[in-house]
Amino acid sequence: DDLKNFRQLGSLTPGHPENFVTKGVEVSTGPLGQGISNAVGFAVAERHFAATFNTEAHKIFDHHTYVICGDGCLQEGVSSEASSLAGHLGLGHLIVLYDDNNITIDGSTDLSFTEDVGKRYEAYGWQVLTVETVESNLKDLRAAVEAAKANTEQPTIIKIKTTIGKGSILEGSAATHGAPLKPDDMAQAKKGWGVSETPFTVADDVQKLYDDVSKANDAKFAAWEEMFAAYKAANAEKAGELERRFGRKLPDCILSGESLPKFDFAKDKPLATRQYSRDCIGAIAPVLPELMGGSADLTPSNLTAIACSGDFQKATPDGRYLRFGVREHGMAAICNGLFAYGGIRPFCATFLNFAGYALGSIRVSALSKFGVLYVMTHDSIGLGEDGPTHQPVEMIESLRSMPNINVYRPADSNEMSMAYKSALETHETPSVICCSRSGLPALENSSVEGASKGAYTILGSDIELASADLIIVGTGSEVGACLEAAKKLGESGLKVRMVSMPCQELFLQQSTEYQKSVLPGNIPTLSVEASAEHGWHRFSHGQIGVTRFGMSAPGKELFKKYGFTTENITQKGQALVDFYKNVGSVPDLMSRPFFNSFEGGID
Repeated sequence: DDLKNFRQLGSLTPGHPENFVTKGVEVSTGPLGQGISNAVGFAVAERHFAATFNTEAHKIFDHHTYVICGDGCLQEGVSSEASSLAGHLGLGHLIVLYDDNNITIDGSTDLSFTEDVGKRYEAYGWQVLTVETVESNLKDLRAAVEAAKANTEQPTIIKIKTTIGKGSILEGSAATHGAPLKPDDMAQAKKGWGVSETPFTVADDVQKLYDDVSKANDAKFAAWEEMFAAYKAANAEKAGELERRFGRKLPDCILSGESLPKFDFAKDKPLATRQYSRDCIGAIAPVLPELMGGSADLTPSNLTAIACSGDFQKATPDGRYLRFGVREHGMAAICNGLFAYGGIRPFCATFLNFAGYALGSIRVSALSKFGVLYVMTHDSIGLGEDGPTHQPVEMIESLRSMPNINVYRPADSNEMSMAYKSALETHETPSVICCSRSGLPALENSSVEGASKGAYTILGSDIELASADLIIVGTGSEVGACLEAAKKLGESGLKVRMVSMPCQELFLQQSTEYQKSVLPGNIPTLSVEASAEHGWHRFSHGQIGVTRFGMSAPGKELFKKYGFTTENITQKGQALVDFYKNVGSVPDLMSRPFFNSFEGGID
């Protein structure tokens, strides 16, 4: 019955595997190359858990990860990135079954894919095996799988020669890819295969085979549970830690915020927010052993090293820091696999602009409800001399427009602590934590509690909304200049409130009453962010943003060039107030209908 509803609304058999729809589907592998890349994450996780928790008496983590992939999967760059790293790491429990049928959607692989895949994977450090046929028997395939399992030093890819659409009058052609056979062709093909021509019929011997496999697997599972019970009796602390981690229970010191850094305005030196991020990782990692991740060859810039743990390498699989190399897309896909495996909270890092390289996998994180932490530093034109190729403009808004993802742009230590706490508490939503390259001024009135609501008033909260002349709302590195501008405007006689908005998504989850207490919508509001203006029109009447690509120059000079200075914010704030005085009324941004057009509501 499920197959009869293939690709129909609400069925358990969607067009591509979706982990949030069908039980037993671990990852969403619709985009080609994601599955094999996720599997590298699975293999890393298995190796790490085995090294960390197995004992001589109880090898509770001791399994292989299997992948079935095709020509298209191996053409995608993400699979090359992940496979290269898998070879370097010597993931001997990873076995890939490559359906080598020489067909893609366009037609024969002769059109675009004539490389020697085997030699490529040998160069990656994989064992490469070939099975010439599986159409008459599976003897050679079974032997190849056993050979793969025997090699614990290398991942293995088994090239399996197949014929697409075998038995159809169209066999061997792209016409059988993704399209059902016509009834007469299906009938003659089934006759050739020796199976019933009645649609959706399962033969008795096939049913028996599946039933027998199910019983055998039930017995294996029972044996594993018995072994784990013995392991728990002998290793209560380790077993308890595993149950906590796989149960997604955070330590109390994380939930309370006790382990997170706290900024003392009177004593502590202000830093760049990437340094505050480093401090958060340094504080969290010792008490949250499931935190595991790394950087795309930018550790000294991203500041993501885990001081309490070494690297995860072939010789040191107990390490928690992954050297992903310059492989942003593969990095994110591997982190999706780590999260899907369970018991690990993966994080990965690069420059914010290069989230573009990883965006396909980040989207899968959001779709799959995988709470991966993405640490993205050098988050604006303020990174300076590297120029427009490295300076993000549209990236923040691109990420914010994606469903089920939280984008944080903290302005100081307290807001950074909030971002990490919130990200860790949110298991089914990935988080992007955007960090500045350069040092920022300290914020006297910031707080974890206020920031946790997504936006809060950090200056002028004593000014009644009814009498306020202007609200300035900023994020990240611009908040300091906004505060100074608000003070200058106050000195000139205006009543100005200043709002820091580290996370739009969290703010929109608050009650309408709270939202109106911070951004009522009917007071002239100026938004300031060194990013695209798009998306800010829902919160502000005027915007200071970036409407063109960046330039190569020192960050301070660029901030002046693009208008992110106290002087320009002060001038634009006054101009906004004057504009609406002349107009006579201020459009109420909160006075508008909000429609939900999704039938049946949203789960």
